[in-house]
Amino acid sequence: MNCRVRAGIEASGRAPRVAKWSRSSCTTEATAGTATTASPAPGSDEELLDGAGVIMDFHTTEDDNLLDGDAASPGSNYVMSNGGGAPSSTTHLLDFLEEPIPGVGTYDDFHTIDWVREKCKDRERHRKINSKKKESAWEFTKSLYDAWSGWLVVTLTGLASGALAGLIDIAADWMNDLKEGVCLSAMWFNHEQCCWTSNETTFAERDKCPQWKSWAELILGQAEGPGSYIMNYFMYIYWALSFAFLAVCLVKVFAPYACGSGIPEIKTILSGFIIRGYLGKWTLMIKTITLVLAVASGLSLGKEGPLVHVACCCGNIFSYLFPKYSKNEAKKREVLSAASAAGVSVAFGAPIGGVLFSLEEVSYYFPLKTLWRSFFAALVAAFVLRSINPFGNSRLVLFYVEYHTPWYLFELIPFILLGVFGGLWGAFFIRANIAWCRRRKSTRFGKYPVLEVILVAAITAVVAFPNPYTRQNTSELIKELFTDCGPLESSQLCQYRSQMNGSKAFTDNPNRPAGPGVYAAMWQLCLALIFKIIMTIFTFGLKVPSGLFIPSMAIGAIAGRIVGIAVEQLAYYHHDWFLFKEWCEVGADCITPGLYAMVGAAACLGGVTRMTVSLVVIVFELTGGLEYIVPLMAAVMTSKWVGDAFGREGIYEAHIRLNGYPFLDAKEEFTHTTLAREVMRPRRSDPPLAVLTQDDLTVEELQSTINETSYNGFPVIVSKESQRLVGFALRRDITIAIENARRKQEGIMLNSRVYFTQHAPTLPADSPRPLKLRSILDMSPFTVTDHTPMEIVVDIFRKLGLRQCLVTHNGIVLGIITKKNILEHLEQLKQHTEPLAATWYYHKKRYPSSHGSNGKSRSRVHHVQLIRSFQDGWGGGGDDSEDEEEVRLLDGSNL
Repeated sequence: MNCRVRAGIEASGRAPRVAKWSRSSCTTEATAGTATTASPAPGSDEELLDGAGVIMDFHTTEDDNLLDGDAASPGSNYVMSNGGGAPSSTTHLLDFLEEPIPGVGTYDDFHTIDWVREKCKDRERHRKINSKKKESAWEFTKSLYDAWSGWLVVTLTGLASGALAGLIDIAADWMNDLKEGVCLSAMWFNHEQCCWTSNETTFAERDKCPQWKSWAELILGQAEGPGSYIMNYFMYIYWALSFAFLAVCLVKVFAPYACGSGIPEIKTILSGFIIRGYLGKWTLMIKTITLVLAVASGLSLGKEGPLVHVACCCGNIFSYLFPKYSKNEAKKREVLSAASAAGVSVAFGAPIGGVLFSLEEVSYYFPLKTLWRSFFAALVAAFVLRSINPFGNSRLVLFYVEYHTPWYLFELIPFILLGVFGGLWGAFFIRANIAWCRRRKSTRFGKYPVLEVILVAAITAVVAFPNPYTRQNTSELIKELFTDCGPLESSQLCQYRSQMNGSKAFTDNPNRPAGPGVYAAMWQLCLALIFKIIMTIFTFGLKVPSGLFIPSMAIGAIAGRIVGIAVEQLAYYHHDWFLFKEWCEVGADCITPGLYAMVGAAACLGGVTRMTVSLVVIVFELTGGLEYIVPLMAAVMTSKWVGDAFGREGIYEAHIRLNGYPFLDAKEEFTHTTLAREVMRPRRSDPPLAVLTQDDLTVEELQSTINETSYNGFPVIVSKESQRLVGFALRRDITIAIENARRKQEGIMLNSRVYFTQHAPTLPADSPRPLKLRSILDMSPFTVTDHTPMEIVVDIFRKLGLRQCLVTHNGIVLGIITKKNILEHLEQLKQHTEPLAATWYYHKKRYPSSHGSNGKSRSRVHHVQLIRSFQDGWGGGGDDSEDEEEVRLLDGSNL
């Protein structure tokens, strides 16, 4: 099939008002009247430049329709020079800042910011402040305030994050114990605090005291027996359902954005996407309250992930106190990067790990200045949480542990096996959870989020209560699994037999035969492992705040503790094996099961999130021992390698793709051999690309173009005769500028001439006042040629954060590539494993020379025709699948 794209037409008749190109008709059209381009049908394949869709949106349910607007819309880009003698964009930007049009330069909801323009605006603001600071003491004070505003906002963010984290920890512990009973002496005490001052507790039953009453004791008056068990069972389910119901109702009514983990959306927002209200005050308030309720309900979720969302809400709210950040979306994202570090800092008590988490996992743009401020925010948040001391152990987390025994070389084998298990679990969980979430979005079941939460909470409570390891709080379970057996431990996991008389005893030596309690505990842990695996798949993604860190760590800790006890007993009964003979002497302190639990937790969390460096540092900060970094690194890297063998996406990237967010993952490699013209719009079956001429449009014609199309921006060209690119104008900026001109300028009428040039065109004396829109024109939009490899284009979009770039041929506009187009293209390429693009052959005489065969110079404007022979479909072999291209002159001369 031959398709000809003519970049230029012969001038005939009156100059057109709007020039349009269509690759579907393979010719360039010029209309003398107003533009008649119709908007693409919503949801169709023609909706490519339109901002009314969601890229790669796999769902249509009302409950999860987060993106009603544009996923990736064109925008403006600024560089500091325009070359030649043309006015530079710096001069244009200074004019823009001196005479700002209200609303111009802002963004609609569900649009992508223009990183380059935002950074240029910030540089111009900084230059303006520096130039004035020597004029007066007041200007000097303003410059100091501007310089220190970044440190002030991260300080406030750290203070608020630490305070809210402490409040959430205290409230969640109290409400979790409320399911089992109440403290009569002080209602605000949880179970542990209630028995602190009691003198009637015993070593074996240290959690029982007269001040703490179970619900069976309060209602039935008896603490033992079948009736007491049933009553406690019933009250446990009642409180679990009440907490879950209240949480989902608050989210549904007041703040729908408060559901979920928040990390996928935070990653998308930090990449430049706008989601209004996601980091607002209502979301912060409801997320804080419902997070406590969701954790207390006993669902298989954690509070660590949502704490990142809470911290980012604090950072966003405080950024509005400082104009430096409130008026610049790129600068605001620097604050959000620091806030995410503070969130992980208070979640795990790991300030350094929080900074690395922000750098490795969530941040899209992370300059050195942001690194320092992230470190300071994490420090302040950790200091505040330590001052609150929510767990009463002078630690930042409940499950902080310290090991005092070394690890031996042969233990790398079980550590690596735990890494394999973590990678397999991560790959299985991602596929199963995404499949369930996709089914939820595509079926009627997703329209009833309250019913789903109640159903999952009921199943969780009914199954969890009989097993003590699933009944207790997940953080407490991790603490018990991490803790090494010693003389002060009364856990069933530490009921070993004494080697002296065979009775139960607690000694400092962990290498001893396991007693009946240990075997019973292992059986219960196996059941708890199966339960946690199943329920976590169905819980993550519910319409309540739900984190994934703690459930994944719990699954890994259970598996690691089981493996640790098995290796310990193997070393005891077979100490003469060559593996144990050199290191494990009889009676020696050899195996530490708690260490295996910690390694397993890190492996499973790494398998799900694909974190590496930050995860190792977080777990290292939990244990406080440098000695165990090598086992952690071995397990985490193994889990990542195994997980990547089944798919390179982590759970957060998978949910980003599922929700259709416009996120270009910097970790993903582009190795395909496609060119820019194969991805640009318009294509053969697309509506034509509408462009504006620089000085012969009227206001009526410009408004008609805007009303009849749904594009988010328009290339501006010189004229019909010379379709050279002048710049790029955003739809939103044009609309705002016209409305502002009608309010503030007299004489602006429908037939007023609109021009984007520096000087007004020559007009008749009776013409109405013209409208100058040069201030909204991006005179240096990013452009690539039609032969630019897509590998380079993708790198440009990733590293510069572009919204769109124009595709040109010898300066003539052929089409446009948006972030949405790139994501669609990447999604299509993933579905084809055969030859991913046709072969392109480059001929020596590809472009016309400046002079023809007769020696006369050729026009460089409208005598170029791009002829392409393309075989539809993907792959194929031989000559049928080859794409050939040449350039031919329209006057018939040969090259």
